[in-house]
Amino acid sequence: MSSTYLIRRLFSLATTLAVVALATFLAFEVIPGDPVLTMLGPDADPSLVAAMREELGTDLPLTARLANWVAGVLTGDLGTSIRYARPVGSLILDRVAVSLSVALLAMTAVVLVAIPLGIALAVRRSHWSEPFVATIIQVGMAIPSFWLGIILISVFGLSLGLFPTGGYVPFGAGLFASIRSVTLPAIAIAIPLIAVVVRYTRNSMIDQFSQDYVRTAFSKGFPVRHVVYRHVLRNAALPVITVLGMIFGNVVVGTIIIEQVFALPGLGLLLVTAVSARDFPLIQGLVLYITFFVTLFNLLVDLAYHVIDPRVELT
Repeated sequence: MSSTYLIRRLFSLATTLAVVALATFLAFEVIPGDPVLTMLGPDADPSLVAAMREELGTDLPLTARLANWVAGVLTGDLGTSIRYARPVGSLILDRVAVSLSVALLAMTAVVLVAIPLGIALAVRRSHWSEPFVATIIQVGMAIPSFWLGIILISVFGLSLGLFPTGGYVPFGAGLFASIRSVTLPAIAIAIPLIAVVVRYTRNSMIDQFSQDYVRTAFSKGFPVRHVVYRHVLRNAALPVITVLGMIFGNVVVGTIIIEQVFALPGLGLLLVTAVSARDFPLIQGLVLYITFFVTLFNLLVDLAYHVIDPRVELT
């Protein structure tokens, strides 16, 4: 892997963050409403409103506000939350562990369940149960994660009592308890995505099975396991990795939604609160953080191409 490619990809990541930051800042400039009046109320004393605008810097011209915000981002200062009166960076760091726990557990479940299942379905593609499996996959892809979360709470939380119905247990309070607190949210996000990855894995494997090199391998007497894992899977992996990179954005969005269902104090709940309170500095900081994680994961996916198949040109 060339250092030139890595530098280009890092530059692309920085450019993406810069464009998203600028677009987010300008978008909230054109949205009607005044965050100061939202915080103090429409009947607030004009002198108090003026003082608050001066304190927050909203009385400055647009270019000055943009320059101040960019300078703050470059130095790690994302501003002060209007709703919480705390630094935005501190608020995000307090909540990021919750969202990352759910997202990483969901992605782990997708990889560990979907890929082996897709391989098994491709190998047994002529089995009599194939129509039923295809129907189950289609239903799984269509299930909304928030509805699935409600069902999981009803069955495994309220009826069986196997998992908590909401809230988050920090890692410091016990690893097992912490994992239990995010298991149901992660499953609710993962199940529809597992169906997607199973379908792509199966189709990609079946497409490779029709290639000449597979028929040659079987004609030489290689066992099925050897052909599948040493040849077919390696060539079928690239489209699957592409899909995994694409669905990570769905995992992030799903985390934002599912946190409302399970009352998890993560970035999703913080974003909803910030939007309802018109807390522009906090919204801008959250959008920047979410964009960073999505683009970073896509960068790792691009690098994984070359690790799996060095023949792939990194351009």
